[in-house]
Amino acid sequence: MKTFAVVGPSETGKTTLIERLVDRLDERGSVATIKHLDHAPDIDTHGKDTARHRDAGAAVTHGISEDGWFATGDARDLDEILDGLAPDHDYAIVEGFSGRHLPTVILGDRDHAGHELAAATDADEIDLDAVCVAIDDLEPRVTLESLVAEIKSAPNADRSGAIATFTGRVRTKDADDDAPTEHLEFEAYEGVADERLAAIIADLEAREGVQRVLAHHRTGVIASGEDIVFVVVLAGHREEAFTAVADGIDRLKDEVPIFKKEVTADEQFWLHERA
Repeated sequence: MKTFAVVGPSETGKTTLIERLVDRLDERGSVATIKHLDHAPDIDTHGKDTARHRDAGAAVTHGISEDGWFATGDARDLDEILDGLAPDHDYAIVEGFSGRHLPTVILGDRDHAGHELAAATDADEIDLDAVCVAIDDLEPRVTLESLVAEIKSAPNADRSGAIATFTGRVRTKDADDDAPTEHLEFEAYEGVADERLAAIIADLEAREGVQRVLAHHRTGVIASGEDIVFVVVLAGHREEAFTAVADGIDRLKDEVPIFKKEVTADEQFWLHERA
């Protein structure tokens, strides 16, 4: 799921721009939107705050305020909502949340934490064609659930009796007296990382009994407690699945050039510079 934010003061036409983007992207796939609300509205999910997103073609809309969330079901934060949307949607547009590390379209010089997709004084100055090209180039938001859903739809899934998975996540600390890790930052060696990961997957899929392998390593800023890397194996039997998962994550860590920066409460450092 391609995920990005649109930020800016309300008078810059932020919601109007999202309507236009939803209309464009809806032609390519399912679009979900999440809106940052200044307050928890005393209305239901058919209220005006997210209706414009929905009327433009968004399949799902959510709203979140500082007081809580505005939708049906159990309360969730932004990352939990995005992860829940990933298996079923092709795009997610976040309105607001300028402090989050999301690819961002900026209006009106609004400060932002994520990398810039486009910037203008107001919505009318944004080149929609250029933004859509930039969105297509984004790394998708991948979750364990989205990978499992994909692997279950493999053509040879009917010959497989096992799905084994591995999830690596940001560990807050190893020992009680360690300074807590606030977040990790990952950078991949562009091109090379993808090639080496594809080679590992091809080797694993060539094994007897292994039907399909999916793997994904997130890049950018990943907060404490969040997921980093996934390996999912579809195989005929559990022994083949377990072995392929273990070998897959070990080879990914050893062979794929992805560099890790750790930021703790006390310091920050790139791990390869300390080796």
